[in-house]
Amino acid sequence: MSHSQRVQAINGVNLPSIPTRALKGIVLLVACLLVIVPFIAVISTSLADQGQINATGGYVLFPEHPTLAAYEAIFRGGVVTRATIVSILITFVGTALSVTVVTMLAYALSRPGSFAHRPILLMVLFTMLFSAGMIPNYLVVKQLGLLDSYWALILPTMVSGFQVILMRGFFLEVPQALIEAARIDGAGELRILTSIMVPLSKAALAVIALFNAVTYWNAFFNAVLYINSTEKWPLQLVLRTYVVDNTSVGVDLPSDRVPPQQSLQMAILVVSLVPICLVYPFLQKHFAKGVIIGAVKG
Repeated sequence: MSHSQRVQAINGVNLPSIPTRALKGIVLLVACLLVIVPFIAVISTSLADQGQINATGGYVLFPEHPTLAAYEAIFRGGVVTRATIVSILITFVGTALSVTVVTMLAYALSRPGSFAHRPILLMVLFTMLFSAGMIPNYLVVKQLGLLDSYWALILPTMVSGFQVILMRGFFLEVPQALIEAARIDGAGELRILTSIMVPLSKAALAVIALFNAVTYWNAFFNAVLYINSTEKWPLQLVLRTYVVDNTSVGVDLPSDRVPPQQSLQMAILVVSLVPICLVYPFLQKHFAKGVIIGAVKG
């Protein structure tokens, strides 16, 4: 009996054969390349010059003479810089408010004796099955006077029924004896929430924070519906003007110094991707745990 067979016999595990493992490795490598190569092409094209872009047919994998001219052009005009700041503020404020409201609502719904517990829980579940639709949402935003306001990008998506149920499942996992001990020590509901529930639910908080950050950062459709002033555009609307409308908004350079349109499009695409790519690694370790554990109880 070979060493690998003895290990399998001791551990009671049947390991796949070498050809099977090699095939799995190849499939995994191909899948990784399918994900990574487009990112490399976007970044490389944003750094390439017109000659190389024309020679490769539009996309470059390895720029021969990398240049930051496209990034200089999009930030020099001020439009992309302002849109980036708007998107960052909307993402930060919206995520903070959403996490706070969802956490407080989920904690209230996890307490069986709370006021109107069951009707409110049924209302939250109802929103997961049915939505009002675009026109009713627009009319509500209009009647509240939020049109052409940053709040129109924050408030309509601030509370998610799925996230409330996720957090509620986490709170139901906390032993009741721990909560009763805190009450005996004189802690009120707010103290229990901030000192016990929140620290024990960091994984779920990381999940809903990531969900909301991605939602607010990618806010496009709501911006199209509710925002009329170009100076209030988030980054995604400016990205549309570059990629879809094929126009260069805010590029303040002489015509002979303007980088290729393809480079400008890829540069602003990189700018729109980088923030989320930087945030995700810090929350990734909590992501799977938060989704799985929070879904155990409903």
